[in-house]
Amino acid sequence: MARRSGYSRSRSQWDESDVRVRPGKGSRPRTKDRPTHDNAVFGMVVTKDRGRWGVVLDGREYEGNPIVCMRAREMGRTPVEVGDRVGIVGDTSGRPGSLARIVKLDERTSVLRRTADDTDPFERIVVANASQLLIVCAVADPPPRAGFVERALVAAFVGNLQPIICLTKSDLADPTEFAAEFSSLNVPVVICGMNDPLDAVMKVIDGHITALIGHSGVGKSTLVNRIVPHAQRETGEVSGVGKGRHTSTQAVALRLEDNGWIIDTPGIRSFGLAHVDADTVVGVFDDLREAVEECPRGCTHMGPPADPECQLDSFEADSPTGRRVQAVRKLLAALRTNIEWD
Repeated sequence: MARRSGYSRSRSQWDESDVRVRPGKGSRPRTKDRPTHDNAVFGMVVTKDRGRWGVVLDGREYEGNPIVCMRAREMGRTPVEVGDRVGIVGDTSGRPGSLARIVKLDERTSVLRRTADDTDPFERIVVANASQLLIVCAVADPPPRAGFVERALVAAFVGNLQPIICLTKSDLADPTEFAAEFSSLNVPVVICGMNDPLDAVMKVIDGHITALIGHSGVGKSTLVNRIVPHAQRETGEVSGVGKGRHTSTQAVALRLEDNGWIIDTPGIRSFGLAHVDADTVVGVFDDLREAVEECPRGCTHMGPPADPECQLDSFEADSPTGRRVQAVRKLLAALRTNIEWD
């Protein structure tokens, strides 16, 4: 019965029908339930820039204009990187001005990561889900940096990527000696001059997702433009002191004409590996992993005089495994020394 204006009752006459709920905040119980997004469609992240990601959907013709996405609120601060496989909802038309939402992130099969230096605990993911890492290094102008290549090899090994060394500018110097430094690691090496055909490079990247990495001035962006002519990656000249100018500022995935992708990464001055230890590096190689299980605790696997009881010294120096031990110890030495390369 409606209450008449001016009518009043004592508190003893109130009942539950007199309770009023104030609308607004607090009127709805909070819940941790999240939408399932069963209608999400999946694809690969090909660009990342200031809180926006470009996604190419599976099975959809890609003409160079990815679907622009933002990260959904329920994803929180989950990092999303180029190469990631994501589920998206919303406007997936890709029309100019449209915006979809990333709502799911698939488990990664590989991760190329680095730290700013060897004391920085914060890991930066460079590329996700690449099956290969093409380490681009010039044999001249600028001269090759073995330490950079060794650190990139470590990052590939521990990140579950197959490393491949690509030696550029072979028309300026003989690459044979430098290539031989890595033969014991069973790492493929491809060589290309500035005007040579790219048959060897195309053969190893066809059908794969391949990340490219290299310090400035080695011709990485030039190589990308030759592999994918429409890429139009900016290139820079090498200075008179043998130092290049960084030209790639954002990672971007580019579709190959036949099959596969390459992911061009920003030029890197240093490659911190604070997240990697010696046991992880040695553990990549089956024949060495079993041996170091018998090493004393705290062994750095560098051999005498620091580690007189290291079990890696049990292999004959001239055997294939013995030569691999020496190559791996060079990787471990590079793991201890990180410098800026330009």
